[in-house]
Amino acid sequence: MKRNKFFILITFSVVALLSISGCSKYLDDPAEDRTFTGGTDYTISSNMILPIIGTYSELNNTEWEDFPLISVRGDDVNAGGLGDQQDFAETDNYNYNKDYWMYNSLWQNYYTNMFSANSAMEQIALYKEAGANAALADQYIAEAKVLESWWLFQLSRTWGTILIPANSSPSSLFVTPLSTKDEVMQYISDRMDEATPNLVSVRPNERTDIPGGVTKYTALALKALANLELKNYQGVADATGEIISSGKFSLEADFYQLFKIPGKLNSENILEMQYSDFGQGSGDNYSYLFAFFGPQGWTPAVTGSGDGWGFYEPSMKYIKFMLGRGETIRLETSVIFTNRGITELKTDPNYSTLPAWISNTTRSGDVFNDYARAFFASGKHYLPSDQLTTGRTDYGTNKNFTCIRYAEILLMYAEALTQGASGSAGSADAAVNTVRARAGMPALSGVSNAQVMDEKYAELAMEWGTRFFDMVRLGRTTELSYEGKTFSADKTFLPYPQNQIDQIPILKQ
Repeated sequence: MKRNKFFILITFSVVALLSISGCSKYLDDPAEDRTFTGGTDYTISSNMILPIIGTYSELNNTEWEDFPLISVRGDDVNAGGLGDQQDFAETDNYNYNKDYWMYNSLWQNYYTNMFSANSAMEQIALYKEAGANAALADQYIAEAKVLESWWLFQLSRTWGTILIPANSSPSSLFVTPLSTKDEVMQYISDRMDEATPNLVSVRPNERTDIPGGVTKYTALALKALANLELKNYQGVADATGEIISSGKFSLEADFYQLFKIPGKLNSENILEMQYSDFGQGSGDNYSYLFAFFGPQGWTPAVTGSGDGWGFYEPSMKYIKFMLGRGETIRLETSVIFTNRGITELKTDPNYSTLPAWISNTTRSGDVFNDYARAFFASGKHYLPSDQLTTGRTDYGTNKNFTCIRYAEILLMYAEALTQGASGSAGSADAAVNTVRARAGMPALSGVSNAQVMDEKYAELAMEWGTRFFDMVRLGRTTELSYEGKTFSADKTFLPYPQNQIDQIPILKQ
């Protein structure tokens, strides 16, 4: 699929160099090497930033299909139905088609991103060799390691046993051994240990050279995520505890606005994909294609604002879970209702009477009309029409896309402590209650692991498949059989894409 252009908030002179087209990125033939460095003068040390900027461009220029495929499984979200992406819906039902184009696309996209990151590291090393600032070169290489590991992390959670790229050459995959998921996660953890000493100890939004860029805390967050998959809870507590103890991060007070324009480069965000229309109603517009998440029909407060495709919705199970807890702030933010969805919800006698605030009209005045593919829409992927730059009409355009945020760090820390780890950044109660306070929920005392997992469900729904991977890791897979869907352990990982099996011999084994 053709990608959108990327954007990252750095000097305009660098931005001008970074526009990359879409389909050429695909790894259509792993044996076909590409030249990244021909003609480069590595003695021009001021250009050393360009390779790492190219790697950030790969992060921001992600194809629209990558996140939906990673995140659609789980009892927090459903694929919208009645569309032309039946195999996407079947993936949500745990029926996997190895020939489905999305599988091959995600695999290709992220492997090509990793080759780009490795190329950046190789190029930066050449600048260093030619006399560039050694410490800065080591920092940029460390940033590339973190970004590469982010893509590797997502691929391994999705496919389990995969290939770890050895360098920037696609043909290297022919001689690369397969690594199990545990081996990949340990590799990422070790890689973050290598990177951390060379990274700056600031929040991403405190960086002035590459605002929102990777820092020491991004590496620690990714190390914690990898160790969570390994069930190394002490490793999780140590990494998240260091982030918490830094005092650098805080939760955005307004959960609703966190996922909208005011949430861009927020002090809660540890990694995010960045976009901009430069505040102009026409001309360059670097954006993620949020139409995937939008309604098929709405009456926006700003007339003429575009709608979406209706392929992604919060599950009825999640909504009932939130109503049962008395959630308001997080429910309103995470779920956008239609009248059809409200009517369907009320067919359950336990929810025949709903809070008065539940409506198909958002607080921003946008009305979500009934549409065939879904009962609800994801509020975390919604941008109010009155936050669109005047003249822009595409659904969600100019909105950033959050990857890791501080609330998840707090909850991983609490989870680790309730799994027996010791912590140096306060109690599990304090971490959980910090998150709950923002949501207007009462404080808890003596939190259990089950309560922490409920808190993660409430807080992180529709974000990067967190709920699915949590339930699989903890063996609570009965939660994933719901609303007519049946999960079994053999459905944990997607099958390798047939196109990749045909090209990479080791995958056939």
